[in-house]
This record gives sequence, structure tokens and C-alpha cells, in this order.
Amino acid sequence: MTVSPAAAAIERPGGLAAESRAEVLDRAEQRLVDLLGAEHAEWSAVDPRAAVPVDAIRELVRAGGKRLRPAFCAAGFLSAGGDPGDSRVADAAAAVELLHAFALIHDDVIDDSDLRRGIPTVHVQHTARHQASGWQGEPRRYGEGIAILAGDLAFSYAAQLTQELPARARQVWSRMTSEMIVGQHLDVTVAAESVPDPKLARYIANAKSGRYSIHRPLELGAALAGDASAAAAFEAYGTALGEAFQLRDDLIDTYGDKDTVGKPVGADAGQHKMTLLVSLAALRDASVGELVRAAEWDAAALAEALNGNGVREEVERRIEELVAEAKGALATAPLPEEWKQELALMAEEVAFRDH
Repeated sequence: MTVSPAAAAIERPGGLAAESRAEVLDRAEQRLVDLLGAEHAEWSAVDPRAAVPVDAIRELVRAGGKRLRPAFCAAGFLSAGGDPGDSRVADAAAAVELLHAFALIHDDVIDDSDLRRGIPTVHVQHTARHQASGWQGEPRRYGEGIAILAGDLAFSYAAQLTQELPARARQVWSRMTSEMIVGQHLDVTVAAESVPDPKLARYIANAKSGRYSIHRPLELGAALAGDASAAAAFEAYGTALGEAFQLRDDLIDTYGDKDTVGKPVGADAGQHKMTLLVSLAALRDASVGELVRAAEWDAAALAEALNGNGVREEVERRIEELVAEAKGALATAPLPEEWKQELALMAEEVAFRDH
């Protein structure tokens, strides 16, 4: 059986909560392997070219990733009393990972990224293939077209895995997908307008990343288990941790190591992304404001300016506050004590990661 990267990454001592979560993640990983393998076989039998978008998804999934969203889906389900052997939670966790694959493949087209999880992005691979083959038409449009279709197919597979879930779980799923897409739209629009607005930047970060990474997967899992008693706690925990997650992403993109991260760093600056980090800095530091008003952003100069004006340290402090807030939301939650501890540890792992 293929072991999920999230399950394999658990190096800290784990109790029954961590073990049961790892068990669900293993089965979700096998669900992904089985689904994508079956789809590859079916479409290859039609024509080898028909399996190209399936293989693009398979390669991205095989390349790793943190499996963060499936982990929180499993945690929501198990902490709400769900049975680890229930096949539906493996389907839901696998669906969340396929939704993430959809988002990543499309994000890489939108952001013109050339690397993801240490391998060339889908549109870059297929642009190069078109060029090398001497085919008709424009290579870039071909590569981006393949990527868009592969992302759409990942979304379709995710929907297939959720269609038999209970009504309340499907409602959570629909809300999660809508929030993510609208948040991504706002991200693109605000980058084009290049107007610093920390309040909107905070909303965008939560909608396009935080909610669908933490809050909604937790809620999805709990809805699947049929127990919504911890909904308010999950929302408070997920909202705080979602913001911390995105702020860490901003710092990693600005200061991270490309080899460790597995994708280009400085990409947000290259795409004029008005992240919460940049929005805060632009409003408090005239030199940063001048940098973000330029037609082309200087990523190195922006990173240096952020280092020099104290915003980086302020963001680190904010992340610590948000983690404390997330943990605080668990204190009175109607959850087993072992799951309060497990979710507290998961919060630290998410907020203080280096990739």
C-alpha cells in the first residue's frame, strides 16, 4: 500500500489520535492510487493521448505534498466520533486532495509558475512537448490548455468521490469549492489593481487558502461523522490557523529556499500579489509602497525592505498569536482530550513549517 506523505511525515510521538488519522490517510492515498490507475487504464484503451490529463494529475499527486487538507478532513471526522474504517472518510479525504490538485494546476497557469513539488508544472511540460514535437499552433496555448483540462478533470474526480456523501457534507463541500474559487479571483484582481488593503488581503488569504485548507476540511469530516457540535470551535480554530498558514506561506515565498520549497520563491512578487505581508508593509513603509507601485516588482529589494522595517518580525509575532488563538478555541470545544492535543500539535506543524 502507498503511504501518504502526511502519514509518513508524522515523526513526533503519536497517540491513538495520530495513529487513527494516519490509518485514514493511508486508505485515502490508496483511493487516489486506485482511482487514477483505473482512469489511466480506461482512457489509454481509447487512445494513449486520452490519458494525458489523467497522467498529469497522477504525476502531481505522486510528487508528494503535505496532504494537509486530507489530514484535517480525517481529524474532523475522527474527533467527531467517526469510525476509522468507514470508507466514506477515505473518499472525502481523497476528494479534498484532488480539489487541491485542481487548484494547484490552475494556479500554476495563472501565476506562470515553472516548478511545483520539484517537477516542471503541467503547462510547462506540455508547452515543451509541443515545441519539441514541432506541432501546429502556439506551444504556450497548447500547454496551458492541457493544464486547464487536467485541472478540470481533477475537479471532476473530486466531485465523483463526494457525490454519495450525506447531504450536510455535500453542502460543506459546495461552500468550500465556491469560497476557494472566488478567493482566487479576488487574489488575481487585487494583484492587477495593486492596492494595499490588509482587511481584503486577510479575507482573500482565508477564502482561497485558509478555509479550504483547514476550516472546511474539518467541518467536512465532522459533517460526515454526523456530529456538528464542534462546528463553532472548528470555525474559530480554522479561521485563526488558516490566517497563520497563509502568513507562513507569504514568508516562505519571500524568504524560502527553492530546493526546500519545491517551487519558485519570489513568485508572489513576480505576480504583483498583494499578500497580507506586502499590504501591511506598504501601508507602514513608504519605500515598500514605492516598490509595489512599480510596473515590475523587484522581489529581492522587496524582501530586503520587509526585513528592514520590522514587518517580518511583526508577522512572526502575529503567527504566534494566531496559533495561540487556534489552541484557545479548542479549550472548551466538545472534543475528546486526545483530539484537542492532536489538533494543537497540528496547528504548530502548520504554522511553523519551512515549506
